[in-house]
Amino acid sequence: MSRKVQCVKMGEELDGMDFPPFPGELGERVYNNVSKEAWKQWLAQQTILINEYRLSSLDPKARSFLMEEMQKFLFSDEDIDMPEEFKAL
Repeated sequence: MSRKVQCVKMGEELDGMDFPPFPGELGERVYNNVSKEAWKQWLAQQTILINEYRLSSLDPKARSFLMEEMQKFLFSDEDIDMPEEFKAL
């Protein structure tokens, strides 16, 4: 039986992740409040940001930017910073 969470992104009870996506308080918050589906959507969004902005995972500024964008994407109604090519037409 899979673990269920009340997903803050999707607004309904869905399958939760099997383990926290990263260590620390924020990782636990994501684990307890974000569904597998919402996390999958974030990973797709993150890939767009990494590719279009040519971010390096070794760059602390890039990691910080992605953490901020992840929190906006998952936990708030704020618009996330999308590359120009991906803005609504």
